[in-house]
Amino acid sequence: MSEGTTFKQCGCRDAITRKPLGRKCPKLRRGNGWSQAHGTWYYQIELPPRADGARRPPLRHGGFSRQADAQTELDLARELLAIAPADDPQTAIRIADAITAAMRDSRTLPDPARVRRQVGAGDDPGVQPPATGEWLDQWLTAKKKLRPGTVRSYGGHIRLYLQPRLGDIPIDRLRVTDVASVFDDIEDFNDTLAEARASTDPAIRAAVKGRRRVGPATCQRIRATLRSAISTYMKQHPGALPANVASLVELPPGSRPKALVWTGERVRAWQQDFDAALAAARKRGGRVSPVDIWISVPRPSPVMVWTPAQTGVFLTAARRHRLHALWRMIATRGLRRGEGCGLRRPDTDLDTATTTIRWQITQLGWDPVQGAPKSDAGERSIALDTETVTDIARWRREQDKEREAAADTWTGSGFEFTDQLGGPLHPAAVTDMFHLLAYLAGLPPIRLHDLRHGAATLLLAAGHDMRVVQDTLGLSSITIAADTYTSVLPQLARRSAEDVAALIRPTPIPPSPSHEKRRHAARPARRSHEPAVLKGHQAEGGTR
Repeated sequence: MSEGTTFKQCGCRDAITRKPLGRKCPKLRRGNGWSQAHGTWYYQIELPPRADGARRPPLRHGGFSRQADAQTELDLARELLAIAPADDPQTAIRIADAITAAMRDSRTLPDPARVRRQVGAGDDPGVQPPATGEWLDQWLTAKKKLRPGTVRSYGGHIRLYLQPRLGDIPIDRLRVTDVASVFDDIEDFNDTLAEARASTDPAIRAAVKGRRRVGPATCQRIRATLRSAISTYMKQHPGALPANVASLVELPPGSRPKALVWTGERVRAWQQDFDAALAAARKRGGRVSPVDIWISVPRPSPVMVWTPAQTGVFLTAARRHRLHALWRMIATRGLRRGEGCGLRRPDTDLDTATTTIRWQITQLGWDPVQGAPKSDAGERSIALDTETVTDIARWRREQDKEREAAADTWTGSGFEFTDQLGGPLHPAAVTDMFHLLAYLAGLPPIRLHDLRHGAATLLLAAGHDMRVVQDTLGLSSITIAADTYTSVLPQLARRSAEDVAALIRPTPIPPSPSHEKRRHAARPARRSHEPAVLKGHQAEGGTR
């Protein structure tokens, strides 16, 4: 390998021939040394031949004000050329190609660490690793088997959070601090959102309406998206990256929020906050939606569960609603919103009191999408109680009347629960109807999905084990049923406390005659003025 050399030259020309003097200019020297004010430093090094064996022009680069700077870049070029093993001329040619292309495009040498990784991975060092944003797009496009909702979720993470901060950074230059900055920006956004919501300026509050805080669980999912994309790149380019930097970023735990029950104390505290928020909104003037405030007032936990009595209040109020049977099935059998919307009429057999979950309607953006349940466990058969069977039969009679009234405008979609013209229900419309029903019933707020948590809790309260909860709700793991979809009702907690206390509560044992004699012999003489209550207490052996 050529060692290369550094030299100094200028742009002066011969006065007669007008040819460049280059290194021969007399002004370059001053005495025995170099002139500090005239000329600039260059370096030159020979490169391996081209793939066809033809000689390649030497690498020459200059314009350095100091010889040390030229020497530093020359050493970098030497390091690059030394990466190729002495017995591997093809790798040396590819490295030379990479050096030539980089100098032509950017006037800088490739990163030796990157070239070393690419050579080790068997990749062409002349091919630049993609920018992180470019790779994220390629990775998502290649995910052919993902459900549309999952693709949308990944796409949102990439578009909203990852590409704005990381998109232009080459994936092999991505650092832990770069990834950490994504979540620093998210925290700044959360702070800005909180300040805007607390502002007295209606315009500022309106500007953030509908925007939601990005919580720890979402941050975990954003990082998981980036981690998966980098992991795929590392599998396709072994050795190209030293580590998956997304895995090295520390985030607050994104554990699921613990479901809490709406106890009396929690309801009273929340009611005070709701009344204050509603009064403040009315004082500010303008259009006030009590339901919006009812939904937005903070709750003890993002996941709240009604007590059995509160669920009963809701179902009593829901009997006046045209979709009364749907509300009962969600509340007692734990259907997902999409499963309730996607239930087909032939899948419910009133004679055997069973329904089969085989379809669901979910949202992709605003658009409803029909498909299979989210997992194999989601496709299941569920037993129905007598009241639910009666409600579904009554609903079908009402639906038949709607079909007769609609006549030719009836859609005939085949779904169990439909709109007034027979079309499928939009999931968002179902949520809106639920919120209005619960608000008018005077109940504390929960999400429609929280009825699933309530159904799991009711199953436990009725004495069923966790396996029944798993099968009824269509969960893939019994761990999910235990960790996510169950809450301890206050009455169950009190019952368990009393059951434990009963096990250790002492039971009076009648003394034997011999024991009674020994007890009386050891008892000291009792004073006549001893209180009668104390005498009675001692006679009972110290228990009351």
